[in-house]
Amino acid sequence: MGKIPVKTLERLILYRRLLLTQHDGKSTNIFSHQLAKMTGFTSAQIRRDLMVIGYSGSPVRGYIVEELIKSLGEFIDATQKQGVALVGLGHLGRAILSYFQGRRPKLEIAASFDRQCQKVDQVVMGCRCYHIDDLENIIHEKNILVGIIAVPADEAQDVAERLVHGGIRGIVNFAPIKLKLPPEVYVENRDMIMAVEKVAYFARKSLE
Repeated sequence: MGKIPVKTLERLILYRRLLLTQHDGKSTNIFSHQLAKMTGFTSAQIRRDLMVIGYSGSPVRGYIVEELIKSLGEFIDATQKQGVALVGLGHLGRAILSYFQGRRPKLEIAASFDRQCQKVDQVVMGCRCYHIDDLENIIHEKNILVGIIAVPADEAQDVAERLVHGGIRGIVNFAPIKLKLPPEVYVENRDMIMAVEKVAYFARKSLE
């Protein structure tokens, strides 16, 4: 199967998260119209998305929740545990590390990096911190393909280039800067200030 649209993958990830966290657990089955109510998408959209992963329900019984969660996981996750590299162990980096650890069994932050000597060789929340100078070697050694950038904007481009040089194929970028990288490297930007500005704008407009 080739690559699927980003929006489709986002919806599949959302379905799994909601089934894991919000399904009442009282019934073993769920219908597309119930998922539609939980997500805000249409029943038809949900049925099309689930056909992508090769899972179909019954008009009478709907979807078996346990089987659906398993099928979504097999489609979304790697077969083996996948390591992630976190660059920047300041307040934001530590918050990401704390939030992320243990939430997905097939994903783990396997190494963190910083340039401050007092952080290097420390184990923070079960994750060892390495000096930034060792970044490429450690990524290659641990066969890491995913990186998270949590450094200031003026350092982000250099860090991103070094991640790619080390073998990283996908980056979550929390720095407020647009990275210039080869097209084959997938980048997901997370600008928190922009997000808050958007919410603040629409919150203000709702009162007008």
